[in-house]
Amino acid sequence: MYLKSIEMTGFKSFADRTRFQFEPGLTAVVGPNGCGKSNVVDAVRWVLGEQSAKAIRGSSMADCIFAGTDQRKALGLAEVSLTLGDCESLGLEYNEITVSRRVFRSGEGQYLINKTPCRLKDIQRLFMDTGIGTNAYMLMEQGKIDRLINAKPEERRVVIDEASGITKYKADKKEATRKLEQTEANLLRLDDILREVKRQIGSLQRQAGKARRYQAHRERLKALDLYAARLGLRDLDQARERLERRRI
Repeated sequence: MYLKSIEMTGFKSFADRTRFQFEPGLTAVVGPNGCGKSNVVDAVRWVLGEQSAKAIRGSSMADCIFAGTDQRKALGLAEVSLTLGDCESLGLEYNEITVSRRVFRSGEGQYLINKTPCRLKDIQRLFMDTGIGTNAYMLMEQGKIDRLINAKPEERRVVIDEASGITKYKADKKEATRKLEQTEANLLRLDDILREVKRQIGSLQRQAGKARRYQAHRERLKALDLYAARLGLRDLDQARERLERRRI
């Protein structure tokens, strides 16, 4: 796998569409101070998913967008596309891959693989164990070697893991562990719900028993009321008959 080209539009000092074509062999970008050499490195780091504006010498992601000059107005979009060749090692069905990133001045952003929208996670996973990435050893800017030598063991381990090709396995392990922890948390919540439901079932059963007893007593009371009413009517009929006989 090798870097074929990088194309920038509206990224930092590259207001116009600018394409760097990298031919086989050693390629160097030379020029005076302030001509934008470091911006090329920033573009590579940025398109691979760098989330820290400070890492690309800015205070916010909006600083990636061409800010304008006295002769040109500011742009509303920055886009960088990185093209790699001989990509069979990535497990892809095509030989060439282009990774792109866009950011708008409104704050919205987008990642693409071969012009198809994707997630940052997809790009990060694609390049795991290849040495390509924002924290990998592919980008060795000024002072990074000294920082690696003087870094803490856990910080050097990140680069060593990437170089040894175990980053993807560690990421898979971390993801599996996270899912297991989430499943365990869901099971605990499910146990809490089951206990609460059982408690509610017991309460509802008691309420249902009270309701059945109330209904039975109500039916019994209704039957007694009807019986008392019939007795009352019978007594009234008998009293009426006695009165009628006396009148005769």
